[in-house]
Amino acid sequence: MTARILVVDDIPANVKLLEVRLLAEYFEVLTASNGADAIEICEAGKIDVVLLDIMMPGMDGFEVCRRLKLDPATAHIPVVMVTALDQVADRIRGLEAGADDFLTKPVNDLQLMTRVKSLVRLKTLTDELRLRASTTRNIGIEEMLSRKQADADQPKILLVDEKPVSVERLTNMLGSAFAIDAVADPHKGFFDAAEGDYDCVVVATGFRDFDPLRLCSQLRSLDRTRFLPIVLIANEGEEDRILRGLELGINDYLVRPIEQQELTARLKTQARRKRYNDQLRASVTETMEMAVIDGLTGLHNRRYLDSHLQTLFDRSVARRRPLSVMMTDIDHFKAVNDKWGHDGGDRVLREFAGRLRKNVRGIDLACRYGGEEFAVVMPDTEAHIAEKVAERIRAEIASAPFVVAGDGTAIEVTVSVGVSSLKPYGDGVEALMKRADVALYEAKSGGRNRVVAKAA
Repeated sequence: MTARILVVDDIPANVKLLEVRLLAEYFEVLTASNGADAIEICEAGKIDVVLLDIMMPGMDGFEVCRRLKLDPATAHIPVVMVTALDQVADRIRGLEAGADDFLTKPVNDLQLMTRVKSLVRLKTLTDELRLRASTTRNIGIEEMLSRKQADADQPKILLVDEKPVSVERLTNMLGSAFAIDAVADPHKGFFDAAEGDYDCVVVATGFRDFDPLRLCSQLRSLDRTRFLPIVLIANEGEEDRILRGLELGINDYLVRPIEQQELTARLKTQARRKRYNDQLRASVTETMEMAVIDGLTGLHNRRYLDSHLQTLFDRSVARRRPLSVMMTDIDHFKAVNDKWGHDGGDRVLREFAGRLRKNVRGIDLACRYGGEEFAVVMPDTEAHIAEKVAERIRAEIASAPFVVAGDGTAIEVTVSVGVSSLKPYGDGVEALMKRADVALYEAKSGGRNRVVAKAA
């Protein structure tokens, strides 16, 4: 996982230690020895996570964090406070300053890396949403995002815990700060999370006949709950389960015995981040739906692709990250229209778009390029991975017939796919798209219902 990490500490030995650990995991590392430099770097550069020491001369870590979180231009950057302070009051003060996490020195390598990777995944999502909002020229995005939620709008929490004593204790701790729904059955908890408008799901360990990480995994696999924050409440001695949970995508955890103020602060952090991303999604939807969404399929249209692809391309070049493009064409689509009319053809296009959407990631950009042609832009995707994705989509399209009439009549449909990837040097958007188009032509002229990946 490639990301840019800023390490802030006034002691060179501490900086070097973290730098070596991060470089070993192939992260790009920047360093700062004071708070002013850290803020300047965050404002000027594309930082994915900040590892911030607290005890520094001049401006301490609490103040640095507070300033970063108050500035809409840097508020979305995750901040992990790494410090020798181990008092609960210090953790709470850090979380209330806006920190996304708090690690005590000496830091366990596994814990550090899983935390960083988890926050990088969240930052990637936020970056994509901000990028799409920017693409739609939503000039007021920073002002909109800087507006605070109404005080009366309590975060809504779903607590999944089968032990009544634990439920009562946690509910009492959260008091009037949250609106809490508690369920004992994890299966019911899954459906409630999917159907309810929750800001966070709190999952406790200790079920008699159920692995709580299975619920976490299920929540991450469902579209409706994929980005819903999950906090794990664990017992002492469950470090392996916690680490596994972080790998699965939980956002945070606490170990019993739980301190009330820390629990409250951590849940407020998760709710704040979720609402930030929700605002981004709403902004994107409101400003671009009519202009850049294809009305038939619900995918982005070519107008959006032409604008957004250049931004994605420039970002990949600047960060030296891979980028792949997939062009698809429904085979013999004219014959479908000729035989079943435009209503039948529209049914095929809508179903094709639905299957395409299910087989790409949230950060991928799927568009209707025109007619029966579709394009998918895949950030951070190497050529061989993109080819596998293309083959999976081709197989998915061919796996089941498409309904073309109201009486349920269905026909076989196949698709030809061309794939291209960003060259290390001297590439451009037009050349990238041209290679994908040439690969698509080769797939069609070579017999259709196949994938051709154009070598860089």
